[in-house]
Amino acid sequence: MMSTFSRGRRTAVAFGLAALMAVAATAGEARPGSGSSMGSRGSKTYSAPPSTATAPGAPAPMQRSMTQPGSQMGAPAAPQRRFGGGFFAGLLGAGLLGALIGGGFFGGLGGIASFLGLLLQVGLLIGVVMLVLRFFRRRQAEPAMAGAYNRSGPAAGPGPGGPLGGKGLGGLGSGLGGGAAAAQARPAQRDEVGIGPQDFEAFERTLGQVQLAYGAEDAATLRRLTTPEMFGYFGEEIRANAARGVVNKIADVKLQQGDLAEAWREGPVDYATVAMRYTLRDALIDRASGRVVETNPPEATEVWTFMRERGGQWVVSAIQQTR
Repeated sequence: MMSTFSRGRRTAVAFGLAALMAVAATAGEARPGSGSSMGSRGSKTYSAPPSTATAPGAPAPMQRSMTQPGSQMGAPAAPQRRFGGGFFAGLLGAGLLGALIGGGFFGGLGGIASFLGLLLQVGLLIGVVMLVLRFFRRRQAEPAMAGAYNRSGPAAGPGPGGPLGGKGLGGLGSGLGGGAAAAQARPAQRDEVGIGPQDFEAFERTLGQVQLAYGAEDAATLRRLTTPEMFGYFGEEIRANAARGVVNKIADVKLQQGDLAEAWREGPVDYATVAMRYTLRDALIDRASGRVVETNPPEATEVWTFMRERGGQWVVSAIQQTR
């Protein structure tokens, strides 16, 4: 009888774990890095970038980073897990341990009853997290506040350079295309690097290339355009999609508005943090049947940080969600 009860408990534990993993998987977001703020900004990793017209509120703080708090040059540490992962893992581990020794989640309950109570409580917590995630996803779909050049509206003025320098991110850093009134309306950006039209073009081009490469699961392109840390995070997301039997297809990425928040130097490395509002077609597709499993908001506002070795190309080092 004891053996039968033990097998039943093990079966219940396995079933509960599988159910939890399935629920947690449905709470994920699409797009590279969406739903989480991840990466490194050197010594500014845990400092909020200045607000801009495109992202007037403070971005969400870093949730996953290999940079230790207080590090001056981004000393690596153990990667942090996605939001909720460590919390739920600790919660689940504590509850399972209590159930297995008969103490339960709150104590006083034994065996299976304790474990079922644990599952109910964790399920309720996951439900609350999912509701919060859906709320922020709806907010991401709302139009960002106008301030810099908006592609759907009249131009603030002619600006030199390409799509970012003259149109997409007109007025960044050096006042390109913004006019005196627009420059007074925007907070002053800190630019210690001297970001110019070619840099703005590179930021816009990289935005589109990273999104499309993520949707195509093109590891070679992602490796070329991102830091090893960001490449690792993207790889985790793609493998998680594959385990669920879906692929995140992305198309028609178009920058609508953007601003330079700050640019600075740390030794031989340049950093630039840019707020960008862009539109895209974003959907999760079943790998076997090709049917659409989930569609995602057609617009996003995010804060991307780029870095480069002096004289090298810009690569993505961090993505932060806006609130």
